[in-house]
Amino acid sequence: MGKFLVVKKIVILSAFAGFLSACQPTNTVTQPTTTNLPTGVTLVAEHGASDDQVRIPYKKYRLANGLTLALHEDHSDPLVHVDVTYHVGSAREEVGKSGFAHFFEHMMFQGSKNVADDEHIKIVTEAGGSMNGTTNSDRTNYYETVPANQLEKMIWLEADRMGFLLGSVTQEKFEIQRETVKNERGQSYDNQPYGLRSERNSEALYPAGHPYSWSTIGYLEDLNRVNVDDLKAFFKRWYGPNNAVLTIGGDIEPEQVLAWANKYFGSIPAGPSVENAEKELVTLDETRFVTLEDEIHLPLLQVTFPTVYVRHEDEAPLDVLSNILGAGKTSLFYKNLVKDGYAVQAMVSHPCQELACEFQLIALANPQNSTNLSELYARFEQTLAEFEKRGVNEDDLNRTKVGIESSTIFGLQSVSGKVSTLASNQTFDGEPDMVQYDLDRYNAVTAKDVMRVYQRYIKDKPSVVLSIVPNGQVGLAAKPANFTVPKRQLDNIKTVQAHIEQATIVDTFDRSIQPPAGPSPVVSVPDFDEQRFENGLTLVSLATDETPTVSISFNMEGGPLLDPIDKAGLASFTAQMMNETTKGFTNEEMANQLALLGSSIRFDANGRFTTVRINSLSRNLDATLALFKKKMFNPAFSQSDFERLKQRSAQSLQQQVKNPSVLASRAVSELLFGKDNRVSLPDSGTLSTIQNISLEDVKAYYQQYYSPSKANVVVVGDIDTKSLQTSLAFLTNWPAKPYEIKDYAEFPEMGKPVIYLVDKPGAKQSVVSIFKPYLPYDATGEQFRSKLMNFALGGVFSSRINLNLREDKGYTYGASTNFIGGKTLGWFNASADLKQDNTADGIHEMLSEISEYHEKGMTQTELELMRNAFTQGDALEYETPSSKAGFLRHLLTFGLDKSYRGTQNEIIHNIDKAELNALAAKVLDPNSMQVVVVGDASVIRAQLATLGREVVDLTVEY
Repeated sequence: MGKFLVVKKIVILSAFAGFLSACQPTNTVTQPTTTNLPTGVTLVAEHGASDDQVRIPYKKYRLANGLTLALHEDHSDPLVHVDVTYHVGSAREEVGKSGFAHFFEHMMFQGSKNVADDEHIKIVTEAGGSMNGTTNSDRTNYYETVPANQLEKMIWLEADRMGFLLGSVTQEKFEIQRETVKNERGQSYDNQPYGLRSERNSEALYPAGHPYSWSTIGYLEDLNRVNVDDLKAFFKRWYGPNNAVLTIGGDIEPEQVLAWANKYFGSIPAGPSVENAEKELVTLDETRFVTLEDEIHLPLLQVTFPTVYVRHEDEAPLDVLSNILGAGKTSLFYKNLVKDGYAVQAMVSHPCQELACEFQLIALANPQNSTNLSELYARFEQTLAEFEKRGVNEDDLNRTKVGIESSTIFGLQSVSGKVSTLASNQTFDGEPDMVQYDLDRYNAVTAKDVMRVYQRYIKDKPSVVLSIVPNGQVGLAAKPANFTVPKRQLDNIKTVQAHIEQATIVDTFDRSIQPPAGPSPVVSVPDFDEQRFENGLTLVSLATDETPTVSISFNMEGGPLLDPIDKAGLASFTAQMMNETTKGFTNEEMANQLALLGSSIRFDANGRFTTVRINSLSRNLDATLALFKKKMFNPAFSQSDFERLKQRSAQSLQQQVKNPSVLASRAVSELLFGKDNRVSLPDSGTLSTIQNISLEDVKAYYQQYYSPSKANVVVVGDIDTKSLQTSLAFLTNWPAKPYEIKDYAEFPEMGKPVIYLVDKPGAKQSVVSIFKPYLPYDATGEQFRSKLMNFALGGVFSSRINLNLREDKGYTYGASTNFIGGKTLGWFNASADLKQDNTADGIHEMLSEISEYHEKGMTQTELELMRNAFTQGDALEYETPSSKAGFLRHLLTFGLDKSYRGTQNEIIHNIDKAELNALAAKVLDPNSMQVVVVGDASVIRAQLATLGREVVDLTVEY
């Protein structure tokens, strides 16, 4: 990453707005001076670095067809990020034709004139890159991060689907992707606890026909109603170059990139002209009470006030107000709802979109103290009244502003983060770099501003009050429902009758020829310092001054593995207690001190480690470490914190088991490791085991296992490695307390292959896992080679199993296979969330794909794809501080030398198809695997009986 951030004073950037629009700065862009440009290309603006402002330098061009191109140079890593953003989302759709923008997100990966079906993803994968697309109400974007030598190929790909997609959009593809979208809706919305929360809220908040009154994924009946030409007409209307922004950043040569962009995009004709939608504030005549029954344990209350739109003059003070009311332990919502035990979680936020913002008050009720959501609703109102009386103090403002500064700087550590910012701002504002503008407007917020917006938009104003309650318990709602979503007027919906043709485009070159890659970049493993101390502690540090930040990970080996099995969850509970009161500080006082520094300290216990993660601006590192020392060595372990957390943990566990995926994971662990092993239970424990934990157990765990004896510290960031040891002396001089990690009890035999059925009444999909025990992680041995072998079967989006079940059959939103390996445990797993009606069909296909691969293995083409994907991808491995830190933690966890990556690359280059296929024949016998299915047994049991395996009912402990 380029060192573009110059922080001379405390500055901030909004971390709340996902999309940026409206007012724009006029004093930060210089007039263009370059004149040697390709024909038809105009240099619109140059924007350089500054000594006294926070900027993302760029050059902005416009092609003759209206395409905007923004380029950002960053030569610190040999990679590039390409983003194409179209100013079209669900808000551009018509009533009765919802979900089109999101549907096209799927269709854009299905091939175009010069890119065969499913080849787009394969090409990016083979280039060693990552890619995706996202859709929201206001825009759709497609992006790739790849090694720098693959850039021309990515520009060619994006241009081909912009200009040459329609000829490849067939009725068959349309129908397959329609099924995929149905599966996505089932997995992410209908079969997910609280999955319909946003949709129900929007239906009530916005007037009928308002572009935000339906969800981005849309209504399935709308997709069922239309034909493929409706979809094509939508594309022709909105996906022209004049409604798009191409943003490219990273290790680029701007002149070459500009030539490529003009070559591949320049001949695509402009689409119809596009006007920005009118922005009108949404208002309600009265408070609307809505009740939603769901498969949940914890009732949820959400109160939503309509406010402004993104970059409205009142957006910033409303953001600050939401932070004061409901962000973290310093907030009033934490004090009055969570700390007092009325809610398991509570928050206030102010999400903004191009046309509207929503001020949301949300709480998950604690049923032990809040027997009815009317009680929470009353506490919401009491908290707002308390705020009005209390007002805004200086710490409120400073805490919020420094927090925004910190999150902004951390968020711009990657090329993709900067490119995404430039693309979004250009799309909605016509100015890519709005950073300084946002700094200024947030710094200008005063206490008077905050109180003014509270009075104008919140106090005594109508809202939508959404109560989500367990099925059959509508009496728990805050108030009886008084609002019903009006019936949609669909009588006059007209479908497109004319056939939509692909536009004719004339080029002076052959687009069917895929551009070659340039010379492969040289990727070096980052250098780091390593020190070992007499108390057993290992300190690894890596200095990088790309951003003024420091990230620290302190890892104590053991974690949940040290729990007594009848007190599973003890390590996790102890870590939670370490996040609570510290001697000499209340919870709120410690949280306030950290927030004023823009820092965070978080204890967790997962897998094999208890970990403390610390993030700080480099200028505040010493002050942050001083607070860490206090938290580490002076926990209060108060009885009130213990009782509250124990109650919250119990409620959270009961909520988790409403999720079919959680039940599937629990079932697999129990069958793999047996009930006598701690690893068969969740890190957080079960309802029965957490009831066995006492405060004395927490204190004893802390005394025995919080120790440097098996610990390491990883530090990455803007540091002086020589002075770091002095800063961390309280850890390096910490007296050792040796302890042992016990071996596992004997694991159970798998037995004959059967289907274990976990009943989840009312489930709308079936969650499936096919698994067997296998080897733990190794860097260069059989387990590593098995992951290479698995690549074509299910290790990537374009794998056999995913293309079969998702793209060909439409049974699932996604299917994959993995070899999972830790330090001492390993297993193979194939998984998918299947359509309920095709549960048995999907399992049959999964087993058939595994069996086919077991017998015949991969092809030579698949081998070459795997080789390229693994080796080319090295360019992306070490870009950000977090990726560098992850690499260092990996070395320490598995006792590796940094040269192991070189050894792996040698294996990848030299391993042949015969060796990998022999491994598939050895490992992937489906008759050695068990199947777990979580679903509605009353619906799927008869299906499962057709698969030729015994169906065994399994009850999962929680």
